[in-house]
Amino acid sequence: MTMPCRRPARDSHVDGTDRYTELHAGFRWHVPARFNIAEVCVRRWAAHPRSAAELAVIEDGPPLTRPRRHTYRELAEEANRLSNALRLLGVQRGDRVAIQLPQRFETAVAYMAVLQLGAVAMPLSQLFGPEALEYRLQDSAASVALVDEATGPGVLAVRARCPALRHVVGLTGAFDPEVIDWPAARAGLRKRFDLVQTAADDPAVLIYTSGTTGNPKGALIPHRALIGNLPGFVCSQNWFGFDPFDARVRSQAVFWSPADWAWTGGLMDALLPTLYFGWPIVAWRGRFDPLQAFALLQRHRVTHTFLFPTALKAMMKAEPQPRRRWRLRLQAIMSAGEAVGDAVFAWCQQQLGVTVNEMFGQTEINYVVGNCARLWPARPGSMGKAYPGHRVALLDEAGQPVPPGTVGEVAVHRRDRHGDPDPVFFLGYWGNEAATRAKYTGDPDDSWCRTGDLALQDADGYLWYQGRADDVFKSAGYRIGPSEIENCLIKHPAVADAAVVPKPDPERGALVKAYVVLAPEWAERRARCVDPATDFDPALVAELQQHVRGRLAPYEYPKEIEFIEALPMTTTGKVQRRLLRLQEEARAAASKPTAAG
Repeated sequence: MTMPCRRPARDSHVDGTDRYTELHAGFRWHVPARFNIAEVCVRRWAAHPRSAAELAVIEDGPPLTRPRRHTYRELAEEANRLSNALRLLGVQRGDRVAIQLPQRFETAVAYMAVLQLGAVAMPLSQLFGPEALEYRLQDSAASVALVDEATGPGVLAVRARCPALRHVVGLTGAFDPEVIDWPAARAGLRKRFDLVQTAADDPAVLIYTSGTTGNPKGALIPHRALIGNLPGFVCSQNWFGFDPFDARVRSQAVFWSPADWAWTGGLMDALLPTLYFGWPIVAWRGRFDPLQAFALLQRHRVTHTFLFPTALKAMMKAEPQPRRRWRLRLQAIMSAGEAVGDAVFAWCQQQLGVTVNEMFGQTEINYVVGNCARLWPARPGSMGKAYPGHRVALLDEAGQPVPPGTVGEVAVHRRDRHGDPDPVFFLGYWGNEAATRAKYTGDPDDSWCRTGDLALQDADGYLWYQGRADDVFKSAGYRIGPSEIENCLIKHPAVADAAVVPKPDPERGALVKAYVVLAPEWAERRARCVDPATDFDPALVAELQQHVRGRLAPYEYPKEIEFIEALPMTTTGKVQRRLLRLQEEARAAASKPTAAG
């Protein structure tokens, strides 16, 4: 691979030109036979004195009193030391190494060390409880776990039930006699390490993804998948990294995202592609807070970011007019996980001066659909179009493409429009061939990979997200997608967030029910005027119902609204509607009269 230009596009300027067709038609994949993520993300930059001295990771957040800055040289040397240590511990090509760490320098070191060794990195969220940890460590047969003082005790608690787990390494020091003290051991290890040559198809990362039923499935991601992610990353960041149409690019880039580096969004959409282009990424150790997010963007002069819709909503409610208080340098915002909605879209344009680029992907096939406001028009609420290099269609239940204007399941073909293999695809589910086969429709070499997400395509090729296939429901014969109703509710000043689910009903099959999180000032107002007999404010409920009724179809307004303090969320920022739906089903079952015995 040739070394890319390392300068990003100047800003989020939109010149009104639609270059989508040109880009898509001319794009061709170039995947080398040998490819290693650690080589292209760190080692090549560290090999040249000028780029080796540039910043790679900027650490910030509690308990640090001031930011810590680490160069590409430092990242490469620390990764080399750790690779040498892992080899001494018996880690070989293909072995799984668990990494349970927050955003911090040592996390980037851990990934690079594992990948350049030819082993497989298995990210674990720091939020996992004992059952989640035990299942993944057992199923993957991970031989080593890399932890810090916060995550290590959880791993030690389940270690006895994970026979393959031979060693636990504390990258920030030993906090238990069973843990290897990495700071004490690292000084005696060489700063050089010979890269293990890997094929592009060799496994690199094993990420467990939870479905609606059954145990989590381990998606095995190859090294080449990073190449498959790059067009989407470049487009969603408004040609962050290089600009094929304008060689006169000058500005410095800094990336930050609150997305956990243990998940696809944080690893494949933030950490790895940022390092691939040789730019610094901010590692924030603290919890997400909307005001702290603005402070972080200002302090580190962040130019490019990935923010979940839930984060953007919280920031919009916390700072309706942020530029009155904060000096921001944002050039691009990518968002994914849920539909952004036109209210947040408009706020980003008007108050942040940036057109948000929505993106869609999955762990198995990431960064396949989205927007690039700089090179083709973004439409409010649309998840965008297929990114260059990816062939996307909407399929019906029989696996046939549906016409424009019809809801179908988003699917990605194994081969692009030129007939070349798309490198973005995962290798399969770890130890689960049946689940891997079920993911595809058609001949193995000429097949569609189905996502389980529903969308509608307009006449211009833009996709409009309709929700997960299991989120869509029928009420009195009408097909209801929750996203549009939730987006409408968010536009009311009282609503901070909302989730819509079906409530079982004997006459209609289901009623539209909304769970609403109130904005702080409205929550205080409700606390003062709430009806103690029913625990909700009838006037506010009626106002919200009328708000939706006047904007959407009559059958879409929520017949029932329940106020809650927070919506159930996954660790990747997605609303867990399934939990709310199960709650409604349980309530309905409990309210049914029982037959006399």
